[in-house]
Amino acid sequence: MLQELWIRWHMTDRSVVMNQEAFLTTTATRLAIIVLYSARSRRETYAGPWLPEPIDTSEDPALGVGQAEALDVALLVLLERLTPTARAAYVLREAFGYAYADIARIIQVSQAVARQLVSRARKRIAEGKRTTVVPSKRRALLDAFVAAARAGDLAGLERLFAEDVVSRADTGGVVRSAARVPVVGRRKVASLLQAGAEIFWTGVTTRPLEVNGEIAMGLERHGELFCVLTLTTSDGGVEEILWQMNPAKLERVRRSWPPTLVVDDG
Repeated sequence: MLQELWIRWHMTDRSVVMNQEAFLTTTATRLAIIVLYSARSRRETYAGPWLPEPIDTSEDPALGVGQAEALDVALLVLLERLTPTARAAYVLREAFGYAYADIARIIQVSQAVARQLVSRARKRIAEGKRTTVVPSKRRALLDAFVAAARAGDLAGLERLFAEDVVSRADTGGVVRSAARVPVVGRRKVASLLQAGAEIFWTGVTTRPLEVNGEIAMGLERHGELFCVLTLTTSDGGVEEILWQMNPAKLERVRRSWPPTLVVDDG
């Protein structure tokens, strides 16, 4: 999208552009809406749950601190439930502070519609948000979860989970070692993890990662990163278990993945 924006910018007669920032913002937003509609169409035929691509924020501290909330995996999943136009309006307002008049002009709607889009987006996101715990507690929950899952500890897993915990695995349709549909409920998720513990965790080493501005766990087998594990947590325990296993979406994280790891005996 940025490449297309750059091409359009250099092909434009800039002598007639009165406001360069407005031109670039409008063009970028409209291109993004087109891309989102195309992605949504492709996602209708996506095999299994869809999760956002993990972004390694450890290499750029400013990115991790300054945009942690915007990059949060749980928030990105919620944003995907908005229409592309509503998502554009919400991001322009919440992330960049644009006035409703400017948002209306950019996405080509009235100011009243722009306000309505942002208001509805806020409501949908607020309804889906959970109260997250502090990073230190999230790390403790992540470590405890990995230990219990590796051991197939049914009771230990159930103690960590919220009642309506959900496990989602994005395999892209090319990995067969994970459920193709979300698994919901404390007992069901714990039982699933217990049943597959011996096969799934054999030969697996783990290493903490910082992706999307938060702590996660990288899972490696045979010298290759094959999964990035993220948890959504609250005071009630683990709310969501997100397994990013789609090889195409792991490519960028793999580039910074260390060549050797210390084996985690759980």
